[in-house]
Formats: sequence, C-alpha cells, structure tokens
Amino acid sequence: MVFIRNAFKNTFLFFFILFISCVSGTKTSSRTLQDDEQPIQNQKNIVSETQIQDSVDVLAPVIVGANQTELYLPLLQNKKVAIVGNQTSVIFKFPNLKPLLQTEKIAANSLNQYTHLVDSLLARNIKIQKVFAPEHGFRGKADAGELVADEKDIKTGLPIISLHGKNKKPSAESLADVDIVVFDIQDVGARFYTYISTLHYVMQACAESNIPVLILDRPNPNGHYIDGPTLKPEHSSFVGIHPIPLVHGMTIAEYAKMINGEGWLGNDLKCEVNFIPVKNYTHQTYYSLAIRPSPNLPNDRSINLYPSLGFFEGTTINAGRGTEIQFQIFGSPDFPIDQYDFAYTPQPNFGAKYPKHKGEVCYGKDLRKTERLASINLQWLIDAYNNSNNKEGFFNTKSFTIHAGNTKLQEQIQQGYTAREIKKTWIKDLEIFKKIRAQYLIYE
Repeated sequence: MVFIRNAFKNTFLFFFILFISCVSGTKTSSRTLQDDEQPIQNQKNIVSETQIQDSVDVLAPVIVGANQTELYLPLLQNKKVAIVGNQTSVIFKFPNLKPLLQTEKIAANSLNQYTHLVDSLLARNIKIQKVFAPEHGFRGKADAGELVADEKDIKTGLPIISLHGKNKKPSAESLADVDIVVFDIQDVGARFYTYISTLHYVMQACAESNIPVLILDRPNPNGHYIDGPTLKPEHSSFVGIHPIPLVHGMTIAEYAKMINGEGWLGNDLKCEVNFIPVKNYTHQTYYSLAIRPSPNLPNDRSINLYPSLGFFEGTTINAGRGTEIQFQIFGSPDFPIDQYDFAYTPQPNFGAKYPKHKGEVCYGKDLRKTERLASINLQWLIDAYNNSNNKEGFFNTKSFTIHAGNTKLQEQIQQGYTAREIKKTWIKDLEIFKKIRAQYLIYE
C-alpha cells in the first residue's frame, strides 16, 4: 500500500511539473475524456482545472467504507446477512482516482466502473438473506413519496423488502433469519431526505431483536455546513423524524451515533452499531457523487441546492421535477414574466410521473450557474411568495410544515420577515445542536 501511494505521488508530481513547464507555451486541452480512457492519462488537463491545494487530496484519496472490504468481510463470514441498500451501495473499482475529479464531466466518465455491494458480497460467498430497500427502491427508480412494494431482485433472486410503503420498519419476522444488518446508502445531509428516517427504524428494529448493525460510511456532500430551522417534536414524520436542523452536517455513521446517544430509539433502546469510516475525509472535503442518490438529484449542483429548493415541495412551485434539471430551477405559471424570464414546461419523466404544473409553461429562475452554497438560501422562497399571483394557495400548509419542521417559517414569510430576520431566529437552536453534534463526530 505504501509503495502504491508513493508511486502514485511521484507520477502526479512528474505530470504537475510537466504542466508548469509547458503552460506558458501550450494551451491546455479541455476535451472530455472518452469512456475507454483513464483520467490518470490526462493528468495535465486535470491539474489545469483544479486548485493547487487539491494535490494534497490526490496523495490521500477519499475511500468510502464499502471499498475497505478487508475490514468488514471478516465480520460477515459465516453470518446470515441482510443489506439495507439501493443503487448507491457500490464498491468503486478505482477509488483512488476520485479526488482528481473536480468536474462533473470527468466524474461521469471515470467513476461509472463499480460493482454493487450485493453482487460483490455474493461473489465472496457471503450469505445474503435479503435486501431492505428505502424510498425510491433498491434500484432507485421510484418517484419521491411513491410506495415501493416488496419484490424479488431479477439479477440475484434475493427477496427485497420495502421500507417505504406500509412498513417503514423491518418486522421481527423479517429479521428472524438474520445475524447482522449492513447499512450502506449514500445520504445528502438534509433532514427531509428520508434515508436517515430509514436508518432510525432499522436501528430500532435491530435493537429490539438484538441484531448488530454495520454501517459502511460515505461522505456527506452537504457536510460542510449546518443551517436551517430545527424540527419541533410535534411535527415529527418520516420526512423529518428527529429534532435537528434542516442541514445537519453529519455522515450516516455519525448520525447513527447521535440516534443512540440521544436516546431517540425510545424505551431505553440502544442498537449495537459498528462502522467502517471513510478514509481521508473531513467535513470540508469536496466530494462528488458518481451515482445519483435518488431520481431527482442528478448531479452535484442539484444536491447542493436541494436543502434550499426542497422547501418548494410544500408550495405550488415546481422545483424542476418533470425536467432533466431537477432542483436546479424553479418556476410556476403564477409568476409574472417580467420578474421571472426563464421558462420551461414540466412533463412526466423518470422520477416524476405527476410533476406539478404538468404541461403548463412555468416562469422562474435557472440556478445552474449558482456558486456552491454553504448556507440555506431563503431569498428564493421569500421572493417566490412575494411575486406569486396566488398567495392564498401558495403554501400547502401540511406539507410545508413537515418540510420546514415547524409552523413558524410559513408564518414569518407571510408576515414579511426578511431572510436575515428569519435566520436570526434559528441561531439559538443551531448553537445547541452544534454542541450536541460535537459529541458524535468521527471526522473533523
């Protein structure tokens, strides 16, 4: 391992020096890598598109928990295993290349080589009993909120038990033939993204059945900040189950520690949780997802904008569902054209069978060139309400409340509060949460 890392380091430094020596007389090529090329062969182009500081990341590549098979395979040998996973539960074939990739074009071409965790474990003779599937299903194709039925995986023949239908919690019966549960799902760090609710119910069921949970941890792409209104317990739901801010800044493993530590499982339950941490990761590490974590989060931009635009789910505003640029735009037929000059027409598509304003021209904003956010942008929501020609019907109060986690945010917007004034009311709760969060952190 040391030899490989040193060789890689020397290769990188050689090409970096070559780039510096040539940059004054040669314009760097910006062509997209072809599918059959390895990014390491186009090192000069990669260096030209990244900051010099990123070379540090290259020497210490981010390696997700699933890729560290040497640490967890011994824990699964001769055990009856259940997997909680979806399309993001993969082992990358070239994990060391990921920190080189700072543009979506490069990431898409080089990280499409991976094996699914289930397939990999079966190939290593691990006895998998079944798969538990979260919202969007095992293959990640179901609409948001769409009930997912139990089924059988066509490729492996394994039974798939849905945790997003009438049963959001594994039953004692479904765990009766299981010795250990492996949880491996890529989260995006927003309270109303339901994978952490699934984590809660899996831990609760396993605690009740005295079954350990092994978490293969993954980075949080929105782990670089904490922001938003804190959920009030009376508004707890599957869309937000714990009293945390909208953006919590934790990985799945860290969050599991918090669930146990704060006693959120109820009845004095504690789940036995082990985890494989991400190597060479901090909460400030930029991490680009190679696989969309759900149908309507297609790329890094949408994932970064999701905490801010997710509020629109509880309003009449379309946030890009029914287009190919979900959560990168928003709009409505009720907006004045002179205020919102971007236009699009939502149509049923992958991940959105019934989008808001289907077939209607929506006027709104295109946010694809927005700089990466490190806080929630409330101004888009406030402006949308103020400019709407349908203020009475703008909020779906029940839906907006469960997304916001309280009734106060809607009231503040309707009463004309500014974004700055609203955010001041979050400060006390955020400070309390940060102190609690600090007890459970694995990464800096």
